[in-house]
Amino acid sequence: MKTSLRLALIAALFLLAPFSFGADIPFLTGRVTDNADILSKETRRTITESLKAHEQKTGNQITVLTIRSLEGESIEEYAVAVFNAWKLGQKGKDNGILVVVAPNDRRMRIEVGYGLEGILPDGLAGSIIRTIMTPQFKTGNYNGGIQAGIQAIIDVLEGGKLTAVESTAAGKEKASSGLGLDDIGLSVTERILLGAFIFGIIGLFTIIGILTPGVGWFLYLFLIPFWAMFPIIVVGTTGALYCFVTYLISFPLAKLLLKNTGWYLKAKNDLRTKGQASIGGFTVSPGGSGGSWSSSSSGFSGGGGSSGGGGASGSW
Repeated sequence: MKTSLRLALIAALFLLAPFSFGADIPFLTGRVTDNADILSKETRRTITESLKAHEQKTGNQITVLTIRSLEGESIEEYAVAVFNAWKLGQKGKDNGILVVVAPNDRRMRIEVGYGLEGILPDGLAGSIIRTIMTPQFKTGNYNGGIQAGIQAIIDVLEGGKLTAVESTAAGKEKASSGLGLDDIGLSVTERILLGAFIFGIIGLFTIIGILTPGVGWFLYLFLIPFWAMFPIIVVGTTGALYCFVTYLISFPLAKLLLKNTGWYLKAKNDLRTKGQASIGGFTVSPGGSGGSWSSSSSGFSGGGGSSGGGGASGSW
């Protein structure tokens, strides 16, 4: 009896588990389901009429869902669950789009059906979120943000009108910081980690080049393309230009300042008389191509990246 009761309780927990965590999937009550109650009656009517007209014209089915909180669930997983539960778009064409906004979590997503990913790719969906919807949301204008975002989606689907979105993005880029950090789509944390990796490597070689007589000038020339390109990943094009110019000037200046110091002269003499010199734990020796260096404890490895599915997410 106790065993049967225990098994029954375990089965009940498994049955109730899907309903105990994460936000519920609401019923599809219309083209605009404003469960968070953030849209005015007039906005809901205007968006509904626009979406209805677009569906009649193209067959594409676009819906809007607002929900107060995701209850700890990721907006990507929630959007996919709602999209599939509502079965948006025509069968076989997969031409549906779902716009989800969760104001309490400050998260939103444009979930795009497979059939429309070629017209509304991830990058463009993300641009609509960043440049059109997010600025409005930051001021609390959900009516204007959602309505403008929906109109941008419709414009793209009906004629590929990218100019409005691209011009807005270009204006924001001009107004960005002087270092050009908006050139890249990385978070601050990602920039810090990549910066530590990239600048750690080329910085190490730069220091070796500055401290090494003779072969150091070979490293100076060798590192020029690395200083010209790698910093773009971390600080954008403008920031990379600053780093590159700084490298071109500071490297030879540092070598000129160090060339008459005692240890530098000793290393230079050792290279000439012994054929090698020890600098900071590295053994340096001249080579046929201008020089070579080795160390028993040096070495590095590369990293990888990842990509997401159809659509784009954002926060404000």
